Amino acid sequence: MSCNSCGTSVGGVPTGCKSNGHCATGGCSKLEVHDWLSDITADPYARYNIHEVSFKNGSRKGFYRNEKRIDLYTGDYVIVEAVAGYDLGQITLSGELVRLQMKKKRIKENSEDIRNILRIAKDNELHLMEQARAKEKQTMLKARILARNLGLDMKLGDVQFQADGRKATFYYTADGRVDFRELIKVLAGEFRVKIEMRQIGARQEAGIVGGIGSCGRELCCSTWLTSFKSVNTTAARYQNLSINQTKLSGQCGRLKCCLNYELDTYLDALRDVPEKAETLQLETGEARLMKTDVLKGLMFYTVKGSGTFYPISLENVKMILEMNANGKRPADITELVEVEEKAGAEEVLEFADVVGHISLASLDRKDKKEYHRNKQQNRPQGNNRQQPNKEVRGDAQTQNRQQQKPQNRPQQNKPQNERQNPQRQNRPPRPNNPGNNPNRNDSPKKS
Repeated sequence: MSCNSCGTSVGGVPTGCKSNGHCATGGCSKLEVHDWLSDITADPYARYNIHEVSFKNGSRKGFYRNEKRIDLYTGDYVIVEAVAGYDLGQITLSGELVRLQMKKKRIKENSEDIRNILRIAKDNELHLMEQARAKEKQTMLKARILARNLGLDMKLGDVQFQADGRKATFYYTADGRVDFRELIKVLAGEFRVKIEMRQIGARQEAGIVGGIGSCGRELCCSTWLTSFKSVNTTAARYQNLSINQTKLSGQCGRLKCCLNYELDTYLDALRDVPEKAETLQLETGEARLMKTDVLKGLMFYTVKGSGTFYPISLENVKMILEMNANGKRPADITELVEVEEKAGAEEVLEFADVVGHISLASLDRKDKKEYHRNKQQNRPQGNNRQQPNKEVRGDAQTQNRQQQKPQNRPQQNKPQNERQNPQRQNRPPRPNNPGNNPNRNDSPKKS
């Protein structure tokens, strides 16, 4: 038995395609669902004759009837009937699970909307589908320009060509109703195919575009999640999450689908939480409920005038409620506090003070001083500094000139009159200089 999706096997044992796992669960496709009811009907002709077919990586699905009783398995590419011509898709679900899905979506088995599966796809038909997929991106860019020129308030998210190339389906998002009749005429004249416009939601658009979520992984809707369930803030309230629209919203701007992943676990745990336990009557006063840890089974109360949270188990809370119903009150809340079990002495991890008594601020100042000292030492000084736009000559004459120049001239110890230019010292005084006028008596008087 070989792998249904990649057909690789060694000695009858599937080895996998080294893509996203192995073939031990039935295949390598991310859209594949393992049929746990396949052992009920071993005869392929006695199986359920309706299959679920997916198109373009799960963006569109449909149910098709296998009237010809072709031996089909999950992962096979098949040719199905379309409104005009034929289309090519991949079987993502077969067997009794299809019956359950149709019942869930309220689709009748004898519905006329269910078309037939014609045959298994051939190699040339797969090649034509690849050619149609290759021109979808360029078609979408041109369609966006045409829609913008018409001034339509809509956003084209994806385009999908039919396998025979006769039809193109454009998926768009819009806040309101859009009159795109003129756009259909322009697109039909531009691409010479039948045009169908289909509006999708923000979640479907995020699944088509893709991206990275706040968890650091790819979006669930673009990798494995193919059906969307309604998400509301009640799921966040049951899990004691803060109602922060920014943190609870995903890339699509709607509430995250992962809020429903652990909702069932919290609902099961909430069954044991007592109702109407917002306040507890004590002899010392009234205790108010602040928060509830559903998974640990603790309810945190606080007493008026105290900022301490007292964790009380669900059993003790129920006992206090029964006492209050009978007109009794416990003496003190501290006697009912649940003490968490601490780890043993052998398991306690102690952190050694590797820094000692040296403060981090002093280390920071010391590092800054060493940095500036090293920076001054490595800085070029005097004639050794090179200009960035000038070439440094390395001939013998230049080196001799540099050796003959005196270096490290002591200028600080020179008197003021020696630092001046000698020509200025021998220059005669100016006649108009008031400082050199002999008739001016600015000298201090002797007492």
